Amino acid sequence: MFKPALLRRAVGAAALSTGVAGIFPQAVAAAEITVFAAASLTNAITEVETRFEAATGHDVIVSLAGSSALARQIRQGAPADIFISANPGWMDTLEEGGLVEDGTRFDLLNNAIVLIGADPEAKPVEIGPEMDLAGVLGGGRLAMALVGAVPAGIYGKAALESLGIWDEVAPRVAQADNVRAALAFVAMGEAPYGIVYATDAVAEDRVTVVGTFPAETHPPIVYPAAALTASDNPLNATFLDFLRGHEAREAFKAEGFTMAGE
Repeated sequence: MFKPALLRRAVGAAALSTGVAGIFPQAVAAAEITVFAAASLTNAITEVETRFEAATGHDVIVSLAGSSALARQIRQGAPADIFISANPGWMDTLEEGGLVEDGTRFDLLNNAIVLIGADPEAKPVEIGPEMDLAGVLGGGRLAMALVGAVPAGIYGKAALESLGIWDEVAPRVAQADNVRAALAFVAMGEAPYGIVYATDAVAEDRVTVVGTFPAETHPPIVYPAAALTASDNPLNATFLDFLRGHEAREAFKAEGFTMAGE
């Protein structure tokens, strides 16, 4: 299991075979690449990791957490090669600080945010300015990722502000360190409703999507990827190319992501 903000060696790296080495001569001496990725990518990046290792024989080390936490770690000198953020803002921050390798950044994925319920029989909620979200919550709380730092929380707050209901709901929000933690609050019944990415809801059978926030209520949800200037890893270009290739595309789409630009 991945653990937020903790580096872990990818499973299966030791299984490099002579057959793979024959197909990919550069894989004879296995190398490592360290990827910092937004928590909402957990399931998809696990599959991408597996496919990349199988194709190249190289090891992938992944650190998963909120994009804000990962960006802070990178600014403090954490040994990352690749960063995949859940919003452009944190990538912008690193780029402005000279920490993103010129010419490597690109928009990888798009997503949506949804309202989820803990009750499998939860009724659909029509999301709009007339939505009585406070009434829907009853005496419970609304689980969200940190609204001032984590992309999913930022998008969720923007949507509620756009609908004119943030001020009413704000005192009822239970903030989590990242979007997967917010998802867990709802999945475990600690909060009756929450706001997460559509892809998070796909990954958790214990929650029900009751509504999708219109795209016009929040900034576009874009996941940029880039190599970092502190890294001189020769695998950086290979991994970034792989992210845009067929194998990774299949993995991302299976988890509900759309490819940027499609």
